[in-house]
Amino acid sequence: MSTARRSPLTEFHRIDSLAHRYALAVTGAFHPGKDEAAPADCRTLLLLGPDEPRFWPVFRKAPEYLDGSPDPLDRWSTRQAGALATKIGGTAIFPSDGPPWPPFIAWALATQSCHISPVGLLVHDKAGLFLSFRAAIALPVRLELPAPAPSPCTSCPAPCATACPVGALSPGQDYDVAACMAHVCSAKGRECRQGCLVRRICPVSQQFGRDPDQSAFHMTAFLKGQTCA
Repeated sequence: MSTARRSPLTEFHRIDSLAHRYALAVTGAFHPGKDEAAPADCRTLLLLGPDEPRFWPVFRKAPEYLDGSPDPLDRWSTRQAGALATKIGGTAIFPSDGPPWPPFIAWALATQSCHISPVGLLVHDKAGLFLSFRAAIALPVRLELPAPAPSPCTSCPAPCATACPVGALSPGQDYDVAACMAHVCSAKGRECRQGCLVRRICPVSQQFGRDPDQSAFHMTAFLKGQTCA
C-alpha cells in the first residue's frame, strides 16, 4: 500500500487557509534571528493582514464594530488573531503592544514579501500600497516557507510618485504628516477622505478589492480629533 508524500509546505498552507476563516491572511513570514526582536522561542514569525475583500463585510457585522466603543478594529484583531494563534499553538503579537513597540516594518522587510515603494510606503505583491498588518504570530516550530514574490514596483511606471496633491508622500523625502493632515482636513482634501490617493492609484491596490467604505473608515481614524471643512 503506497503512502502519499506530504509537501514540506503543507503546514504553512494549512495555516494560511485557516487564517482566512478568521478574515485574515498571511502576508509574509520569516525565520527570525536573535537580533530581530521576536520572542525567544520563536522559530517562525507570520505577519497577518486583512483577508480582502472578505474582511470588510465580516468586520462590519462584528460586535466590536457595532458596540460604539473605541478602537473597534484593534479589538477585533485581538480577538480574531488571538483565536487563530491559540488554534495553531502560537503567540499573537499586535502593533499596539508597547512600548516598546514591536518592529512590524522591520519584520515586514525581513519576510522579503514586502518592499519599499517609490514613496517610502511598504508595498506588497497582492495588497499593493493597501498593505496593512493586524497582527503577527510567533510559532515555536520552523515551517518551510514559500519563496517570496518580487517587488511589484520593478516594472511599474510609479503613478504613486506624483499622486499626492501636496507632495506629502513623494520620492526622496520623509512622509510629511502635517502637510497631509492639513490638506485632508481642508475643503480641497475631501476626495482624500475617501482614502489616500497615493495608495489608491497603485495598480496592484486597484486589483485588491478593498471596499471604498473601508478606506474612508481608516481616514476617519487618521483624522480623529481634527475639524475638517
